[in-house]
Amino acid sequence: ISSPLQRAVGGTKRALSTSSSSSASLPFDDRDSSHTSEGNSDSLSADEGSDFEDSFNRSMRKRAAKRPPKTTPVAKHPKKGSRVVHRHSRKQSEPPANDLFSAVKAAKSDMQDSGDYPLTAPGPSWKKFQGSFCEFVRTLVCQCQYSLLYDGFPMDNLISLLTGLSDSQVRAFRHTSTLAAMKLMTSLVRVALQLSLHQDNNQRQYEAERNKGPGQRAPERLESLLEKRKELQEHQEEIEGMMNALFRGVFVHRYRDVLPEIRAICIEEIGCWMQSYSTSFLTDSYLKYIGWTLHDKHREVRLKCLTALKGLYGNRDLTTRLELFTSRFKDRMVSMVMDREYDVAVEAVRLLILILKNMEGVLTDTDCESIYPVVYASNRALASAAGEFLYWKLFYPECEMRMMGGRERRQSPGAQRTFFQLLLSFFVESELHDHAAYLVDSLWDCAGAQLKDWESLTSLLLEKDQNLGDVQESTLIEILVSSARQASEGHPPVGRVTGRKGLTSKERKTQADDRVKLTEHLIPLLPQLLAKFSADAEKVTPLLQLLSCFDLHIYCTGRLEKHLELLLKQLQEVVVKHTEPAVLEAGAHALYLLCNPEFTFFSRADFARSQLVDLLTDRFQQELEELLQSSFLDEDEVYNLAATLKRLSAFYNAHDLTRWELYEPCCQLLQKAVDTGEVPHQVILPALTLVYFSILWTLTHISKSDASQKQLSSLRERMVAFCELCQSCLSDVDTEIREQAFVLLSDLLLIFSPQMIVGGRDFLRPLVFFPEATLQSELASFLMDHVFIQPGDLGSGDSQEDHLQIERLHQRRRLLAGFCKLLLYGVLEMDAASDVFKHYNKFYNDYGDIIKETLTRARQIDRSHCSRILLLSLKQLYTELLQEHGPQGLNELPAFIEMRDLARRFALSFGPQQLQNRDLVVILHKEGIKFSLSELPPAGSSDQPPNLAFLELLSEFSPRLFHQDKQLLLSYLEKCLKHISQAPGHPWGPVTTYCHSLSPVENTAETSPQVLPRSKKRRVEGPAKPNREEISSSQEESLQLNSIPPTPTLTSTAVKSRQPPWGLEEMEEEDDSELDFAQGQPLAGTQRSRFLGPQSIQTPHNPSGPDLGNQLMRLDLMEEDEEKELEIQDESSEEWQDTGMQASTYSSPSERRLDLLDSTELDIEDF
Repeated sequence: ISSPLQRAVGGTKRALSTSSSSSASLPFDDRDSSHTSEGNSDSLSADEGSDFEDSFNRSMRKRAAKRPPKTTPVAKHPKKGSRVVHRHSRKQSEPPANDLFSAVKAAKSDMQDSGDYPLTAPGPSWKKFQGSFCEFVRTLVCQCQYSLLYDGFPMDNLISLLTGLSDSQVRAFRHTSTLAAMKLMTSLVRVALQLSLHQDNNQRQYEAERNKGPGQRAPERLESLLEKRKELQEHQEEIEGMMNALFRGVFVHRYRDVLPEIRAICIEEIGCWMQSYSTSFLTDSYLKYIGWTLHDKHREVRLKCLTALKGLYGNRDLTTRLELFTSRFKDRMVSMVMDREYDVAVEAVRLLILILKNMEGVLTDTDCESIYPVVYASNRALASAAGEFLYWKLFYPECEMRMMGGRERRQSPGAQRTFFQLLLSFFVESELHDHAAYLVDSLWDCAGAQLKDWESLTSLLLEKDQNLGDVQESTLIEILVSSARQASEGHPPVGRVTGRKGLTSKERKTQADDRVKLTEHLIPLLPQLLAKFSADAEKVTPLLQLLSCFDLHIYCTGRLEKHLELLLKQLQEVVVKHTEPAVLEAGAHALYLLCNPEFTFFSRADFARSQLVDLLTDRFQQELEELLQSSFLDEDEVYNLAATLKRLSAFYNAHDLTRWELYEPCCQLLQKAVDTGEVPHQVILPALTLVYFSILWTLTHISKSDASQKQLSSLRERMVAFCELCQSCLSDVDTEIREQAFVLLSDLLLIFSPQMIVGGRDFLRPLVFFPEATLQSELASFLMDHVFIQPGDLGSGDSQEDHLQIERLHQRRRLLAGFCKLLLYGVLEMDAASDVFKHYNKFYNDYGDIIKETLTRARQIDRSHCSRILLLSLKQLYTELLQEHGPQGLNELPAFIEMRDLARRFALSFGPQQLQNRDLVVILHKEGIKFSLSELPPAGSSDQPPNLAFLELLSEFSPRLFHQDKQLLLSYLEKCLKHISQAPGHPWGPVTTYCHSLSPVENTAETSPQVLPRSKKRRVEGPAKPNREEISSSQEESLQLNSIPPTPTLTSTAVKSRQPPWGLEEMEEEDDSELDFAQGQPLAGTQRSRFLGPQSIQTPHNPSGPDLGNQLMRLDLMEEDEEKELEIQDESSEEWQDTGMQASTYSSPSERRLDLLDSTELDIEDF
C-alpha cells in the first residue's frame, strides 16, 4: 500500500510529464469549510486550479513591486555582475508554471483516496517525518544564506507557493505549508540575527578605523567597510521583506486556523522569534497574538502559549518590555491556574512563578490568594507547582533574610524555626484544609530539605517555654508525622495521584537513608513526646503512628533497648488512659509492630503485651461479676466496664488473645442483654466485637492445620449461636447496636459462605453455613427500614448537622455494601436483589455506584436470572403503587414517571450487545405481558385490567428488540387480548403505547418523516441490492457489537438519509392503492381481525403518512412471504409455542442499520 507521500510524489511526476491535469472534487473529510480568516482577500480555492494560479501570480507581482531597487557597489562589480547575469538567465532556468500547478493539482487529486498525509500519517516510518522536514527547511536556508537567499527567484517563488498553499481548503496542503512557512520564518530570523551581529561588528570596525590618526588611517579600508555596511543593509532589508511577507501572508491568517495543530505551530514559532530576535519581535504588536490565543479552546494551543511566555518571562532582561502585556493579560494568566486541563494549569502556575521572581510587585495579594488553595488539589503535579509558588512567595523571602550570608547558613536554626512558624501560620490562618499532610506533600519537591529537619520540629514540640497554642501543637505534630511518612514511604496522601509507577535506585537509596536518620533521631525522643502529650488523644494518635516509619532493627543494632523499655511503658500508660477508638487502634498497631518474632527484643515486647492484657482481663472479670450479680450499676461502673471492653476489643483485632478465653464471659453478657435488656448499649457494642474476633481467631488456628471434628463442631456451634444473637439485636431500639449487629452478621455470613472451601480447604466444609429464610427476610427488612430512607437535604456542608448527615450516609452505604456482597457470593437468594434494584433510580445520588456495580456483577454471574430480577423489581414497585392509589390514572402519577425512568435505566443496562441479549429481552417482554393481563376486569365490564399500565414500563425495553421479535410480540399480545372485552373505538392507552413501541415504523419515522406516495404494483427501488452472501456476511459483522458503541458511521445522518421509506429494500404493492388500503379495505383471515375487529390493537395515526396500524399489518404480511423463517420459542410457556408465528431472518441492509441504531443511539453512559 502506497503512503500518502508516495502518492503525492507519484502524482507530481505524472503532472510534470503531462501538460494538463483536471481538477477533482475533495471528500468532505479533507476540507475545512470555515477555516478562511477574515480580511484575507487572496484566499485560494481548492476546487478551482485557476484560482491557485491567479493567487500565485498576484503574490509574485506584489513581491516584485515591494522589492527595493538594487544598486551595485563599485567594489563588487564581478560579484554583482554575475548576479545580474544570473537574473538574465532566470527565464532560461525557470520551469514552466503550468507544470507546478499541475503537480499541485495531481497531488490534491491523489489525496482523495485517504485523509492521511505525511504529517498525520500513522506508522513508525512517519514518526520522524516532521522533525526531518523541519530540519530540511533549516538546512536549506542555512546553506543558501550567503548566495541564493538574496537572489529574487528561489525565495520569492517559495514564499509565494507556501503563502498560496497555506490558504488552501485542503487540510493537508494548509497544514504542511504552514509548518514549512513557519520553520522558514524561524530560519530567516536566525539569518537576520546574524546579519544584525555582522552590522554591529562592521560599525565597530568602521568607528575604530575612523578614529585612527591621519597617518594610520587606511582609506581603502574605510571604503570597503562602507560597502560592506551597504551590502549588509540590503541583505537585512531583503530578509525583513521576506519575513514580513511570511508573517502577513501566513501567520496573521493561520494563527486562528480551524485546525488546532496549525494554531499551535504558529504560536510555538512566534515564541521562538521573540526569544531569539527580541529586538524586532518582542513588541506589543506581536505579543498580542499570544495574549489573544490564551483563550483558545484547545489544550495544545494554550500549552504552546504558556511555553512561549515562560521563555520570555524567564529572562529578566526581557521583562521590562512585557509590562504592558502583563497588565493587559495578567488576569487571564492567573485564571488559567484553574484550567480544566491539569498540564495547562501546571504550566500556568510555573509561568506565575517566573513572574513572581522576575517582576516584583506585579502579582497582588488578591492574585496570590487565588493560587494558594491549589496546594490542596488532588493532582500532585498541580499541587507541587502551587507549593513552589507558595514557597517563593511566603517562605523563601523571610528565610533568606535570616540566613545571614551564604548557602552554608541556610540550615541555621533561626531560619528553620522561621520556616515552620510561617508554615503553621499559613495552615492555621488560611483555614483551607483540615489535613496538613497535603500541604507537606505539595511543598516536598521544593522545600523537602526544610521539612526533613526533624531536629527543629521536635525541639519546637519539646520546648518548655514555647508559645504554641493547642491547634498549633496538633498541626506541628501532623507536619512531623507527614514528613516522616513522606521520607520513609514516598507515597502521597490518600486521594492524590502521582502517575509514577516506582522509584529509581537513587530515590530508594535516599529513602533508606532518610528512614535511618529519622529512626536514630526519634527513638530517644518518642517516649518524651508521648509523655508530654499522653493526655491529648488528638496529639498522641499520630505520635503512635510514627513507629510505622521507623527502621525497628536499629533498636538492636544501635543498642537502644533502654529507649524501648521507656516506649513500652508509655504505650501501656496511653492505653490505660484513653478509650477513644483511634488511640486504641494506634496503640494496638504500634505494639503489633514491636511484637514481631524476627526481632531480638521480641520477648520484651511480648512480656509487655501479656502484662497489659492480664491487667485488662482481670478488670473485665471483676466488673462482669458485679454486672451479672447485681440488677443495677451506677454510671461509673458502666463506664469502667465499657472502657475495659473497648480496650480488649481493639487489641483483639490486632493480637491473638485466644488464650485469655474471653468468648464465654462475653456470651454470658450478651445473653443477659437479650434476655433482660438491662445491659447498657455501650457495653453491648464492644462485647459483640469481642465475640466476633474470637470466632475469627479460632477459624485462623483451625485453617492452618488439620482440625479435629470436635474443633470444627465447636466452632460451628459458636458461630451459629453468635448469628442468633446478632439476629435478635437487629430489632434493638438502639441504632448503634442494630447497625453493628448487621455489619458483624453480614461479614460472618460471608466468611462462612461456600467460598471458604476454595483453594484446597475441603476440610472446612462442615463450617459452611447457609442462613435460614427467616434470617434472610430480616436482613432484607432491615435494609428497607434503615438504609433506603429519605435523607434530609444537606446544606453548605459546613455545619455540624451536615457533617453528621454525611457520616450517617457513609454508614448506610457500608450496610448496603455488606448486603450486596451477600447477594453476589451466593449467601442470600439472588431474588432478594430486587429489593435493592428497585431503589436504583430514587437513591441514585446516594447509592447509585453500589447498585450499578451489583447489577453488573449479577449479570456476569447469570444473565437470565438477572433480567428476571429486573422485571421482578418493576413488578414489586407497580404492585405497591397499585395498592396505594388504585388503577385509575395510575400512569399520570409522579411515582409512575419515576418507575418509567427506572425501567429506562434497566434497559440501558443491557448495553449495545443486542444479539447477545436477544432471548433475554424477548422473555422479559413476554413475562411482562403476562403480568399486565394476569388480573382481568369483572365479566361484562369494559374497564381495562388493573395491571395493564405495566405495558408502558415494558415499552422502555422495546428498543432492545429485533424487528422480527417485535412482530412476534405483537402477535402474542393480540392473542392474549382476544379473551378480554374492549369497547370498540376506544383503545386502551397502555396498549396503544406498547404497540407503538413495537412498531418498526417508530424507528424509521425519524429517518423518513415524509412518506412518498407510491403507485400500484410499484417496486420501491433502494440502493443496489447485494447478493445473499454479502448480506449474510455484513449482517454477521454488524451484529458483533462490543461494549463500546460502534463507529460513528452507524449514527450518521447521511447513512439514515439513504434508507428507503419504512426501512424496506424491496416490497410488492397490493392491487389496491395505498390510500384505499389506509382507509380500511377488506382483509382476509386473522389479519383483519387483528387490526379491524372490536378487539383490535389500535396505533396512533401518523399525520405525515398512512395509519401506523395499517403499515404495521402490511409489514407483517410482507415478512410472512420471506424465504427464511425464524421461530422464537419459549420452553416455559405452551401459549408462546402455540402462536405458530414465524419471522424472517433475512432483512435488508437498512433494517440492519436500524437494528444497530436501536442500541447505539441510546446514551449508554447515562446508565
